[in-house]
Amino acid sequence: MTVRMNTAVLGSLLIFLGACGSKNKAALYEYSSITRGSIEKTISSTGTLNPVATVKVLAQMSGRVETIHADFNTQVKKGDVLAVLNTDLLKLQREQQYNQVLTAQANYELKLLDYQNQEKLAEKKLISEYELKTAKTSLAVQEAQLAAAQSSLKQIDTEINQYAYITSPIDGIVLERGVSEGDSVSSNSSGSSTSIYTLAENLTEMQIESYVGELDISSIKEGQEVIFTLEALPGKRYTGTVQSKRLMPTVKDNVVSYNVIVGVSNSDGSLLPGMTCSLEFIEERRENVLLVPNAALRYQPTTLSEGEIDNLKFAAALENMNEEQKSAAITARDEAKKQAGVPDAQETPQAGISGLLGGMPQGVRAAGGNRGNRPGGASRASGEAARAALPPPKALWYSDNTGKLACIMVGTGLSNGTRTEVMPLSENVRLEEIKIILREKVEA
Repeated sequence: MTVRMNTAVLGSLLIFLGACGSKNKAALYEYSSITRGSIEKTISSTGTLNPVATVKVLAQMSGRVETIHADFNTQVKKGDVLAVLNTDLLKLQREQQYNQVLTAQANYELKLLDYQNQEKLAEKKLISEYELKTAKTSLAVQEAQLAAAQSSLKQIDTEINQYAYITSPIDGIVLERGVSEGDSVSSNSSGSSTSIYTLAENLTEMQIESYVGELDISSIKEGQEVIFTLEALPGKRYTGTVQSKRLMPTVKDNVVSYNVIVGVSNSDGSLLPGMTCSLEFIEERRENVLLVPNAALRYQPTTLSEGEIDNLKFAAALENMNEEQKSAAITARDEAKKQAGVPDAQETPQAGISGLLGGMPQGVRAAGGNRGNRPGGASRASGEAARAALPPPKALWYSDNTGKLACIMVGTGLSNGTRTEVMPLSENVRLEEIKIILREKVEA
């Protein structure tokens, strides 16, 4: 009994919709096709290109720069001489120190001879034990003075032969030269040594230091693909990979963000340190899916009343159901109307599509949930719990063969802000064959 009643209600609804369509004013529309392609859900950020590793070459001795052997952008090998410091004063100091070593050597030999004589006298009991120990101590003191003089000489030799030559500690490229010929450099233990060069280990592999907000950081994973562009090279798209995300947060203007390091290849040398990047972290990607402009999903006819729009959506949703589901949907609609106190002859949005999608059981709401065009979509065997988690269907509007307004209900998936993935709710629907309405044209 109930099924026959609902069928009668459905027939009345379709007659009512036909009458509404016949009263539509003529309107001009801008149409679009439903296309097939790829879509990505991304997280946007900005960052700066930097070398993976940089090395600062500091002065190990004080002096004046005599010659420069490497300039900006010079490719260097480990051990190459970058600059040479003047050693004239050091050479004079070496001569003085060498003379001190000779003096200390002569004094040591004299003390050694004296000690040997004292040993012989002690064997014959001609001197006391105290005198022997005094001679031995004098010899040890002189030996220490000789070692100190020799050590000072070695230090000067090291400065002349090694520290005066500023060499590259790595294979790389010169990013910055901090001194010129004639400049004085200093070296001290306080850490304020002059930085002579800054070297990059390798510019064929670089990294981007970017910052991602706390709301999106959980979606960033190591190995995640990143697309980025450069203001300096418009029109080009580059790819990278997330290498790490730093756990120490940065707080600025009460906004919490985290540092994310993205590794990029620079085999062609087009990427330079310091360039500003706009990044898109690929959170999810769909291939070979149906796509519509977002404007089509937002469009609603202005030539129809709100109740007429809702009734058309309701009828479109019924087309995706079997008889049992249609009966349940119409029953839910009737119940919603009764609760709202609306007479059967009237139509309201609360008694239309909202009743279908909100007032009916979850199993009916997910009717026609076969999302065959959606890779990885929930199958029929996945149960109502999985289907209920899908977003509610949305309406796409088009003109039928008679020129009247019509709509079709579709499921939605990923959106990139411009286009959205859509899926037919029935296997018999060919969305690619429908010209959907984007917006109404304004008549001149």
